[in-house]
Amino acid sequence: MAAQACNFPITTLPSGQSIALDLGDEAPIAAEADKEGVSQAPQARAPGAEVIEPTPDAPHAQPTLRAETSQYVVQFGDTLGLIAEDFGVTVEQLVTANQLANANQLEVGQVLTVPPTSGGDQTVYFKILPDSELVNGPFTISFDIAEFAKSQGGYLTVYQEQIGETFYSGPAIVQRVATEYSVNPRVLLALLELQSGWVRDSNPRTNTLQFPIGFADSRRAGLYRQLAWAADRLNDGYYRWKAGTAAGWLITDGEFVTANSGINAGTAGVQNVLASLYNANQWRNGVSATGFFTLYWDLFGYPFDLAQEPLLPSDLSQPRMQLPFENGVPWVYSGGPHSGWGSGSAWAALDFVARGEQIGCYTSGEWAVAVADGLIVRSDKGAVVQDLDGDGYEQTGWTVLYMHMAEYERVQVGDYVQAGERIGHPSCEGGVSSASHLHLARRYNGEWIPAFGELSFVMDGWISESSGSLYDGRMQKDGLSVEACECRAPENMLQR
Repeated sequence: MAAQACNFPITTLPSGQSIALDLGDEAPIAAEADKEGVSQAPQARAPGAEVIEPTPDAPHAQPTLRAETSQYVVQFGDTLGLIAEDFGVTVEQLVTANQLANANQLEVGQVLTVPPTSGGDQTVYFKILPDSELVNGPFTISFDIAEFAKSQGGYLTVYQEQIGETFYSGPAIVQRVATEYSVNPRVLLALLELQSGWVRDSNPRTNTLQFPIGFADSRRAGLYRQLAWAADRLNDGYYRWKAGTAAGWLITDGEFVTANSGINAGTAGVQNVLASLYNANQWRNGVSATGFFTLYWDLFGYPFDLAQEPLLPSDLSQPRMQLPFENGVPWVYSGGPHSGWGSGSAWAALDFVARGEQIGCYTSGEWAVAVADGLIVRSDKGAVVQDLDGDGYEQTGWTVLYMHMAEYERVQVGDYVQAGERIGHPSCEGGVSSASHLHLARRYNGEWIPAFGELSFVMDGWISESSGSLYDGRMQKDGLSVEACECRAPENMLQR
């Protein structure tokens, strides 16, 4: 996209594109929601009003950078890249320290030597987005992706892609990724414009057509996979920051940048995705006041004018829930806390498998049932989403995700289901799964809620706990303890 011919200051973005901005103009007011009870847009600042950076958060608890060599036992779902990121080292350092012949081959139980964190410079303090602008929460309900894309006139409006057996338009792909990962579509659109110009440019650069987000991986070609990757990285930074496990960011050129304790989770999400796309100099520009933040403002208005916070009230508590299976039918507690969607969206989910059923993918003969009363607002591609507050939106209040539900006999959108009533049959449909099971997760106002901790999953009095390792945990009740395990032994089963 070329710079506009005007007297406004020009901000050069890391991608090499430019945009023209008048930072004294009144910030645009987003469209109001058309349903009673949905939060309305806050008033924009008056024309020419001073832009005040939000007050820094209280110092955030961060992991201490390691000065000594550590040992790590490889868990299911680990990759060398994720381990390197968690420990603040490079993949190359792990390969060298462990003399690995193939960085893509790890075995569960393998012990890795992890060298000390080098401890790069601390990133400068600058808030990019409020937390509520990263999440697909209440204030995204009134945002029409297709209309916005049409108003911008870019390549996104004419793009089409086949996913499975269905053709999707560009805006429909943005909507699907935003819904599945629960990431604000505005953030996805801004990142897409930053990286490829697809939102505003009707004839974007040829080298963006296969990888419009700029993550050049043959397994991630096409808009859907590019945006899904980006949404996962946004979530990863957001939820690791909230959990206090993000010491910083590993930049593409191998530099580790220590996170500033004054930022917030929404900013951490943006910093994290850009770290996987840029070298150190580009990244510092991208996370500053002249990078992603400026482009976002130009597209949607000053982001902190759009804040709807806190997303999670201080007195929030989980509504009463029961176990997700019928009376008298034992189920294996097969997976402790792990990501709600993809690999980055908190450790929000638990897994269950009906007793005695075969290993592998099939449609189970047993029923998963509702954990609470609520309206079905999504039933597609293996996913069933139940809205517990009944307003018909999955961006507001408590929602429950029942994943891998077979299409056969699955509940439909618009059904009102009471606790204990049937949802569907576990299968491998939707997402990535090697065996039929029920994947269960919760959100509140669009934010994934960890299955353990202050708002632990509680069902029929059983409380979820985590061991600190992915998929590993226990359900505790009245002195009883059931450990997560795929071994299908009686001691690993729960029953109503």
